[in-house]
Amino acid sequence: MSGRSPALTATAPMARFGGRLATGLREVTSDPAALDSSGFWAVAYDFEGRLTCARFDDVRPDPGPVRAAPSAAAGGSAGGRAGGGWLGPHPGSWHSSLDRAAYTAGVRRIREHIATGEVYQANLCRVLSAPLPDPDRTDVDALTGLLAHGNPAPYAGTVRLPDHGVEIATASPELYLRRDGRTVSSGPIKGTGRTEHDLLEKDHAENVMIVDLVRNDLGRVCATGTVTVPDLCVVEKHPGLVHLVSTVQGTLRDGAGWPELLAATFPPGSVTGAPKSSALRIIEALETAPRGPYCGAIGWVDADRGEAELAVGIRTFWIDRSGTGPSGGPLLRFGTGAGITWGSDPEREWDETELKAARLVAIASGAGSY
Repeated sequence: MSGRSPALTATAPMARFGGRLATGLREVTSDPAALDSSGFWAVAYDFEGRLTCARFDDVRPDPGPVRAAPSAAAGGSAGGRAGGGWLGPHPGSWHSSLDRAAYTAGVRRIREHIATGEVYQANLCRVLSAPLPDPDRTDVDALTGLLAHGNPAPYAGTVRLPDHGVEIATASPELYLRRDGRTVSSGPIKGTGRTEHDLLEKDHAENVMIVDLVRNDLGRVCATGTVTVPDLCVVEKHPGLVHLVSTVQGTLRDGAGWPELLAATFPPGSVTGAPKSSALRIIEALETAPRGPYCGAIGWVDADRGEAELAVGIRTFWIDRSGTGPSGGPLLRFGTGAGITWGSDPEREWDETELKAARLVAIASGAGSY
């Protein structure tokens, strides 16, 4: 599975995850059963349900993405191609699918749903979009390099499959699913502040609520009595903010594989709400743009070793080349959101979405304010 790779271009299919660089694309499928077969797979699972699994032949230790300054001349390179690299959007060109008034109104609407007992918690998200100024300098792996320097994250990586409409750079801090043989675990995040002192009782209550949801999800596919919570509401520090993180773990029941595991747990509970079915209906009614890779799942599966690590697709950028940008050019997209409970203050929740986005959007734009 290793060997000498051909030189990468800025459009060559590749993935960069878990200390591995994967090249030499063999196949792409939407069948989750393929993840139980053989080989090393990159996975991108959109929130709306589009699954892309890409198997690569050449997998080697990752030397790390090349960091190319966004203001570098076009002849600079990242990913190995002259004329490649990254030139991000103008800092003032970002547009939100929900403005402040619409978002805070959505928070109030969710609180009304909570008051009637329809839902206990729901995530409300918005998608930021900005035109990319130079189509020849849109190597998403070069963006990964910038993120790795300016906002290191435990589940950072790249999936680059231009012919399949998948170009993702993630700096996710959140574990959706880790698999080691038959053992599976999840690390839901709920509760965000600039410092530990900003975390409220509401944040702890929200975390416990989602832990219960994740326990139920894993319980649908794990052997009876094996689902446990080794860690509850642990404070984790990340660049510019802190999170409350818990760990839920279980043992897959006999006969259960990736199709069953994904069916039982997707979309991730931390980015939907509880009960999940009610939260999803509310999300569909209130959000005006598809989330795409944001809040989905992104990562890798090593079927030969029975190992995997899929992150929740937060702190994640993706390139949209569907022709919706100015003059048909590409758009860079990024999602941000917050979990809404009865104790939520609409303005504070808006501020949380701003906090989550500000540092990463500045990095992608080359604003230098992070």
